[in-house]
Amino acid sequence: MAKQEDKFKKVISHAKEYGYIFQSSEIYDGLSAVYDYAQNGVELKKNIRDYWWKAMVQMHENIVGIDAAILMHPTTWKASGHVDAFNDPLIDNKDSKKRYRADVLVEDFREKIVQKINKDVDKAKKRFGDDFNEEEFRSTNGNVIRRQKQIDEITVELTRVQEENDLEGFKQLILDLKINCPVSGSNNWTDVKQFNLMFGTQLGASAESSMKVYLRPETAQGIFVNFLNVQKTGRMKIPFGIAQTGKAFRNEIVARQFIFRMREFEQMEMQFFIKPGTQQDWFKHWKETRLKWHLSLGMGQDNYRFHDHDKLAHYADAATDIEFNFPFGFKELEGIHSRTDFDLKQHQEFSGKKLQYFDHEENASYTPYVLETSIGLDRMFLAVFSNALQEEELENNTTRTVLKLPAVLAPFKAAVLPLVKKDGLPEVARKILEDLKWDFNVFYDEKDAVGKRYRRQDAAGTPFCITVDHDTLEDNTVTIRHRDTMEQQRVKIEDLRGIIKKEVDVRTWLMKMKA
Repeated sequence: MAKQEDKFKKVISHAKEYGYIFQSSEIYDGLSAVYDYAQNGVELKKNIRDYWWKAMVQMHENIVGIDAAILMHPTTWKASGHVDAFNDPLIDNKDSKKRYRADVLVEDFREKIVQKINKDVDKAKKRFGDDFNEEEFRSTNGNVIRRQKQIDEITVELTRVQEENDLEGFKQLILDLKINCPVSGSNNWTDVKQFNLMFGTQLGASAESSMKVYLRPETAQGIFVNFLNVQKTGRMKIPFGIAQTGKAFRNEIVARQFIFRMREFEQMEMQFFIKPGTQQDWFKHWKETRLKWHLSLGMGQDNYRFHDHDKLAHYADAATDIEFNFPFGFKELEGIHSRTDFDLKQHQEFSGKKLQYFDHEENASYTPYVLETSIGLDRMFLAVFSNALQEEELENNTTRTVLKLPAVLAPFKAAVLPLVKKDGLPEVARKILEDLKWDFNVFYDEKDAVGKRYRRQDAAGTPFCITVDHDTLEDNTVTIRHRDTMEQQRVKIEDLRGIIKKEVDVRTWLMKMKA
């Protein structure tokens, strides 16, 4: 646990030092759980968004995009259930005065037991080597069986108190598990209370004529209310999808873990409209497809896992999360939900407008079911960034800090470095920069010794460094250095574009989904 916390602190520090993320309003001591994306961070965020959009929209003939407004008619949120049921169960520790989400306290406690099981498994693997049978070990080892039983019992009770909204039972579960406050170390808890997460504001010129509206807590409803508009104007046939990226807002009382849980965040969602009765097939399809998208970035298959929901939302008949192994453990990165026909039927009822699809082949109208994929862009940013940050020991007994971002997502694809600031080298370097920047985001750096510049670009995540030296003036060749391997090659200036493109091209990376 100490190693995880140390790694996470390094992630936060590195993000600021290298211009990725700043605390919002920092000169005024900041605003809790609100962050600004800095000069490198905004590029990485944009590249993640583009990578998702190309895979989700550009590569699918039957998926289109929209950009719905943040402010929507307030009845939207009544129909969706957010006004009445968009709550978090909160509990306070009387000694530390800190507030926590009750469900997260229990889930974190349960995850610690899971980690103990995994630790036992890892020890057994090392002990027995190739003879190790993990399935047999998990089913016969006494400690594992006991801990798994405890996990199952916690899951059953957690599901019950959530489904029944049993707030007294929620507190009792926390007391029974002897869960202590991480700050005070005590279990002197208040009762559990529900808290609505939506930000409200007023729309109108005066208090008398104003209307209460909400900053949207999710982007999905903007898609649902535009279902018929998109279907008719785009002449879309079932099955088809509508994708959207954009800001959402939740009044998170327990916002924590850097950009993992914020009050202002960005989502990348796609709602896929399907024929009723086909939802299980599409649920399986999108589970597989979305996991392939994540794996195409090469961040390690062991860092992902599916977690089926113990408690289904009132609108869902199936739900799972793709969880990622963040520095603080496995947490939700993307949700895949079979939402049935709840959303369209609700908006049809509250608006009085018919929201159905006429199937010409069957000569009948029906309300489509919806299969949703929803990923937090900020969480994806954190997953990519934290996984990429590494400390490496080199052969000369030194270490380097390197940010091994997937090259397709890196803010800058290459840095152009004149060896010295004289003898015409800067002029040649600038000419190379001017040529490459038509195709790639390229950085120019002439300060400090070239070795220091290499290290600086390693830490910033730049995949290539291009060094212009005196030989360049004679033969039009440069040294190109690869970030991950530190390998150096002598290549012709005219070949640079092709070398870089091969490594950073979106097509190359997305084609891995077909492998």
